[in-house]
Amino acid sequence: MSDIRRSILWVIFGFSMILLWDRWQVYNGQPATFFPSASSPARPAASDAPRRDGDASVPAADIATSTPANATATGAAPAAALPPRERHTVRTDVLELTIDSEGASLVGARLLRHAAETGKALRQQFTPLQLLTDSDGRTYVAQSGVVGNGALPTHKTPMRLVEPADPAALTLADGQQTLTLRFESVPIGGAVLRKTLTLQRGSYAIGVQHELVNVGQAPLQARVYQQLLRDRLHAGSETPFYSTFTGPAVYSDAAKYQKVGFDDIDKGKIDIQTRASDGYVAMVQHYFVTAWLLPAGVERENFVRKVDGLYAVGQIGPTLTVAPGEHARFDAQLYVGPQEEKVLEALAPGLELVKDYGWLTILAKPLYWLLAKIHAIVGNWGWAIVALVVLIKAAFYWLNASAYRSMAKMKAINPRIMEMRERLKDKPQLLQQEMMKLYRDEKVNPLGGCLPILIQIPVFIALYWVLLASVEMRNAPWIGWIVDLSSPDPYYVLPLVMTLTTLVQTALNPLPPDPLQAKLMWLMPLIFSVMFFFFPAGLVLYWITNNILTIAQQAVINHQMGVPLKFNLPTFK
Repeated sequence: MSDIRRSILWVIFGFSMILLWDRWQVYNGQPATFFPSASSPARPAASDAPRRDGDASVPAADIATSTPANATATGAAPAAALPPRERHTVRTDVLELTIDSEGASLVGARLLRHAAETGKALRQQFTPLQLLTDSDGRTYVAQSGVVGNGALPTHKTPMRLVEPADPAALTLADGQQTLTLRFESVPIGGAVLRKTLTLQRGSYAIGVQHELVNVGQAPLQARVYQQLLRDRLHAGSETPFYSTFTGPAVYSDAAKYQKVGFDDIDKGKIDIQTRASDGYVAMVQHYFVTAWLLPAGVERENFVRKVDGLYAVGQIGPTLTVAPGEHARFDAQLYVGPQEEKVLEALAPGLELVKDYGWLTILAKPLYWLLAKIHAIVGNWGWAIVALVVLIKAAFYWLNASAYRSMAKMKAINPRIMEMRERLKDKPQLLQQEMMKLYRDEKVNPLGGCLPILIQIPVFIALYWVLLASVEMRNAPWIGWIVDLSSPDPYYVLPLVMTLTTLVQTALNPLPPDPLQAKLMWLMPLIFSVMFFFFPAGLVLYWITNNILTIAQQAVINHQMGVPLKFNLPTFK
C-alpha cells in the first residue's frame, strides 16, 4: 500500500513521456505513434500543391439529387459585355478586405487589431494578421454563388461593383457605422446575381445578401451555395509539445460540433451531418475562424470535400423558384475574425465551440467566464491568471489540506518505515504486515495524499486548455519582459522559476525508501520541466502560481502538525 502513490505518479510520468514522444514525432513531420489525431500537422504532398481559388469547381449543379459535384459550366456572355476583372480593397476599423470581381469572392482579409507578429517581434513592428489570402503560394478564400439546372452565376462569373460608385467610399469614414457594397453579375442562363455585402463598425461579421433576378423567359430553379476553400499549409502546431486543430468544422443541433481533419478528407473519411436546418460551416485554426452562417430554420446541405489539392467546407441552401421578371433573396452571414467567445455566442448557437476546449468543455467554459470577470476588474490577463489560480486553490483548500496532512504523517513515520524495510528486507510478507500495522496505529492512509490531488487534475487540465485556446492571451502583456502570454518566455525566466518551485515541492514530500526510486523522483520534475521551456508564458505562469501556493499550504500544515520543515534530498552516488 505504501507504494501505491508512487505507482500512480509513475503512471502519470510514463503517460507524459508518451505524449512528449508523440508531439516530437508530429513536430518533425512524422505521424503520431500512439495518439494520431486530426490536428497532427502534415507536409502537403506535391499533388496537393495549392492553386488559385479560380481553379476550384463549384458544388452541386444537380438540384434533383442535391449531391455536391463538379459543375464546370459557368455560362457565357458576349465578350464585349464582360466587365474587366478587378480587385477592390475595403476597409473598416477592424477589417481590410480584398474582394475579387470574379464572383465577388473574398480573397483577402487582414485583421487590423491583431498583429501577425507575436512576442518580441511585436516590439519592432506591427503588421495586421492576414487571415484570408490567395497570394504567395497560399489559398484561403470565401466564395458563394448559385447552382441549378443549367448554367447560372457562380463564384467564377464576372461581376461589377455597382455600389458605391466612388472608390473612395470603400473605406468606413469617421462616424460612419455601416458600409454597403453591391456587385452584379453579367446575365448567365437567364439569371443575374446581385450580391450585397454589409459591414458594420467594430464587427467581424459580414452580411451577405444574394438576390437572384430572372431576366429570361422561363422560370428558374436555383440554390445558393457558400463555401470556404483553403490549403493545408501552416496547419500544424508551433511547438512539439502541444497542438491545436486546423481544418473544417460543421455544427448542427442534431450532431453538434463535428471536426474533420485534413488527413481524414484525404482518405475520404468524412462523417458529418449533411442535412440540417440550423448550424454553420467553418474553417478553424488556432485563435481564428471563418464561418458561413444561415438563419435558423433554413434548410441546407453541408459538404466537406477536396478540390484540386484544396479543402472545401460549405453549404447549399434550399431550392428557390423565380418566375420571369421576378427576383428571390437569400441571406447569409460570413464571420472572419478571432475566436472571441462572447462575440461568437451572440452570433449563432454553438459557434463558440470553434474555440475547442476538448472533452473538458463543461469545466473549461465556467473557468473562462470567471477568468474574463477577473480581467474586467484587474485589467491585466497575467494578473487575472494569478488571481484565478488563487481562487481555485482556495476552493480546494480543505481537500488539499487533507492530502497534505496525510503526506505530513507519511513524512513523520518515513524513518520508521525505512528502518523496517532494512530490518525485514529478506522477509517481504512480514514487512508488509508490519507496515500495515504501523499505518493502522498511526492512522495513516497511503492513498490519502493522492486521491485529493487526482480529483483536482481535470480542473487544472481544463484551465490549461482555456489559456491555450483563448485569443485574449495572444500578445497580451503581463509585466516587464513578458509582452505576450501566448508565446514562450524569451529569456526562460518563468520556466526556470517553475522548475525551481517544482523541485522545492518535491523536496517537501517524503522520500521513497528505495534509493533508486528517490533519485528518479527528483529526475521526474526536471524532465517534465523541459516541456515548459516551449510552453506559452501564460501556461507557465499559472503553473508557477499553483506551485507556490501548494508549497505555502504544505509548509503551514507541516508546521501545524509539528513536522519539521526539512527538505528531503536524495543521495546521488
